[in-house]
Amino acid sequence: MNHNLRSDADAIIKASLQAVLPDEAVQRALKDYQPVGGRTILIAAGKAAWQMANAAVRTLGHVDAGVVVTKYDHVMGEIPGVTCYEAGHPVPDENSFAATQAALAAVSDLTPQDTVLFLLSGGGSALFESPKIPGGELQDITSQMLASGADIVEMNTIRKRLSNVKGGRFALTCAPAKVLSIVLSDILGDPLDMIASGPAYPDASTCAEAVSIAKKYDLKLSDAAWKLLEEETPKELTNVTTQITGSVRELCAAAAAKCRELGYEPVLLTDMLSCEAREAGSFLASILKTHAGEGKKLAFLAGGETVVHLTGKGKGGRNQELALAAAPGIAGLRGAAVFSFGSDGTDGPTDAAGGYADCTSMKAFAEKGIDVFAVLKENDAYHALKEVDGLIMTGPTGTNVNDIAVAMLNPA
Repeated sequence: MNHNLRSDADAIIKASLQAVLPDEAVQRALKDYQPVGGRTILIAAGKAAWQMANAAVRTLGHVDAGVVVTKYDHVMGEIPGVTCYEAGHPVPDENSFAATQAALAAVSDLTPQDTVLFLLSGGGSALFESPKIPGGELQDITSQMLASGADIVEMNTIRKRLSNVKGGRFALTCAPAKVLSIVLSDILGDPLDMIASGPAYPDASTCAEAVSIAKKYDLKLSDAAWKLLEEETPKELTNVTTQITGSVRELCAAAAAKCRELGYEPVLLTDMLSCEAREAGSFLASILKTHAGEGKKLAFLAGGETVVHLTGKGKGGRNQELALAAAPGIAGLRGAAVFSFGSDGTDGPTDAAGGYADCTSMKAFAEKGIDVFAVLKENDAYHALKEVDGLIMTGPTGTNVNDIAVAMLNPA
């Protein structure tokens, strides 16, 4: 491993994450909030739910009741007046269903004077769920979509129609109370009806689109599920105000600023990366090869979210696979490194945030007897990167605004 490059990568990761933590954003969103005589009920769902809820309660002083549902190992302590649940992601589990029922109970029998403070972040599609079909069938459909390579918009178009809370239905349940929705965006372009499947936002997708997606990926659905795909979702909500508090654009801007501080010339390639993880890794490696002879310190940034088509049964995530796929292309390329990480601190069903590879990685893999191409076929990037200290480990960060990949050149 090139320790100078890895040190720069770690500094960029740390600075980027610090800039998109939700505390300040939630405080800003609530600075003018004034209850209008009724109760304030806090519901927070997503990977950043605990952090957002904690910031909200500290800002407001108290809430009258509250429910947090977040990913396992993401609750970092008690929050006064709030019950915290941990549940399954990316596939919902029984704890997802139980926590969501607790949230629905908390917003029942509200009045027009009451306010539901709804704090939403990525991961909410799995964590915040009350299915219209048996839970086991929903889990199977979710697994089918994850394995198919369907993008997040396609997945959420399906999930909305199989749920009692998605696609604006949660906001309808809260009526006649008002809903103040504060959102951390984890979807490119910030489509509010798709973030966590839009529990408190009118749905722009159609039944025809849902049916088309199910057929495109040859999803195995029951007759009941097919029928639900043809039931329309709410297209108008009159009791909701929504604010976006963070997105991948801020993550990219923070990374660029730190690159510049470290002496790199940052180049933002895109903040809407959406392709196969392996293709992204190979592409970033090819960019470094193109610019390798210029003698400059360069950093190419790509924010967004890639996908993985599963071909094996290994352990990994899209960011780890991206970094591993870049390794062959930068082998021996002086001062080259590619790393990618998820802002939430978890990449796929692993404890790693992402992966790192540099110009020395292929040699290190060879010394360990690791065939990178076989590993990619088996989707086992986690174990391969672990062998060469190529995992990025941040732990849960409390935020979730997509991923960022950085390709660096430091010829010196």
